Amino acid sequence: MSPHVDFRQYSVAAVIPAYRVEREIEAVIAGLPPYLKHIIVVDDASPDHTADLVAALVKRDQRLVLVRHERNQGVGGAMVTGFSKALELGAQIVIKIDGDGQMDTSHIPDLLMPLILGKADYAKGNRFRDFAALRQMPLIRRVGNMALGFLSKTATGYWNLFDPTNGFLAIRAETLAQLPLDQIDRGYYFETSMLANLYLLGAVVQDVPMPARYKGEVSSLMIHRVLFEFPFKLFGTLLRRVLLKNFIYDFSMGSVYILTGLPLLLFGLIFGSYKWIQYARLGVAAPTGTVILPTLSVLLGIQFLLSAIEIDLRSVPKEPLSQPLA
Repeated sequence: MSPHVDFRQYSVAAVIPAYRVEREIEAVIAGLPPYLKHIIVVDDASPDHTADLVAALVKRDQRLVLVRHERNQGVGGAMVTGFSKALELGAQIVIKIDGDGQMDTSHIPDLLMPLILGKADYAKGNRFRDFAALRQMPLIRRVGNMALGFLSKTATGYWNLFDPTNGFLAIRAETLAQLPLDQIDRGYYFETSMLANLYLLGAVVQDVPMPARYKGEVSSLMIHRVLFEFPFKLFGTLLRRVLLKNFIYDFSMGSVYILTGLPLLLFGLIFGSYKWIQYARLGVAAPTGTVILPTLSVLLGIQFLLSAIEIDLRSVPKEPLSQPLA
């Protein structure tokens, strides 16, 4: 539970990416706490009446700001637009709230407190700490989120996060201002793309336990997109992070282990496979030295790479970029 704090003294903005949520958007906005200074709804060219409903609410609530996209840009594109608007309005903290009503807004203070106290630069919800609520999550989502979560941790470097793909998040404005928003993914890879860029900044990210709410909504994140699009993006994110962290921004023992282990592993696998095929065709046993050389290379390569992974596990950012809010 968060201590009693008057959140009205802070400039907190909520960004709501809105697409096909005409049935939920009014209830979502009505359920937002009064201490939010700005509520930015980004209509992502929704073909239904979402924008019209929000436009009517703007007349009754001065906190509401409606931004419309002429063409659909995806949840990431909507959030980038909302982030830019929040910075323009002078927000100190920006929260992302989905327009479909799945997020329990009573947990907003839990996201705000680490940022206000200067303990983190970015806070994310964690749906996997409440087992009672977790049982409400459809099995396919539960398994998929856990698998995708592990791959996201590997790619982004935030090994301390158990639910890195959770979209209920909050970020300090000064950290947000340092992010290259033009490099943030415009689609459903948005959350992972955010984490990848935050890691390169050295931002501290904190997990905040909270239950997810599932009321039978149909997820717009298709299985084929996860299976065929995400793996390539995750691999690209991992490769970019490893190269920038170990060979551009810094050079450490982890860099040495990678430079040593990867060539040894590749040499052992390629040379060993070639010799195995060669001697198999001849129908004779390979000489002892020919067997030992690739075997030793593979073992040493794996050991060096495991050492690099161990260093990476201990390299999660621990010192926040932000100071406590006055």
